[in-house]
Amino acid sequence: MREISQLDDQPATPGPVRSGTGAWAVVIPAQRYEAERLFHHDTLEVTGLDGDPRPPYGAPVLVVTDGDPRFVVALGRIGGAGGGVEGGETRAAEPEPLVVHYTCRAFDEPVPAAALRLTGAVTPVDGATYRSLAGRLAPAGDRRAWLVSLDLPIEAPTAAEAVRLFWSYVRELGPRELPAFVYPSGDELAMQAFVLGAEANQDPEEDD
Repeated sequence: MREISQLDDQPATPGPVRSGTGAWAVVIPAQRYEAERLFHHDTLEVTGLDGDPRPPYGAPVLVVTDGDPRFVVALGRIGGAGGGVEGGETRAAEPEPLVVHYTCRAFDEPVPAAALRLTGAVTPVDGATYRSLAGRLAPAGDRRAWLVSLDLPIEAPTAAEAVRLFWSYVRELGPRELPAFVYPSGDELAMQAFVLGAEANQDPEEDD
């Protein structure tokens, strides 16, 4: 089986907050937070910010959940929708939506941020607070090869029709209903099942 890898994320270690740029906290909507735990995205787009402050391009960002308790779930920098971050450049008329380019993700191990006070969907954050929270995010660690699979028993008259039905089920049910099985390459005994972006027990005997 061909191993598929993704581009490395940037390091989790927070860089300096440049003078004139400042740091910001951006709230991730609840539905998008759920989606981030199911699918990989390179950016977060935040809309509906009429009247809210707009961070300049290149500004460092804490991506935080709304509600109580609050968590930091990612780090990023403000950039454009079509490419990378334009370091430190401030534009008078920012396009919609606000785009955060992820530099570190912690959706599976979020950092508590109960003391962080928000004034809206986008809030300025002082440098000390940013460094304190960003520094608590665990490094991504070394990349390794994982084998991920779906096993679906399908009844069909031909192999080709079985494959078509397989992809139809995958598209219809998706990661919210289908368990994906994952294990480090070469260690099948460590296999785990994931549903809804989290480990899920698939042994009914253990539930009894």
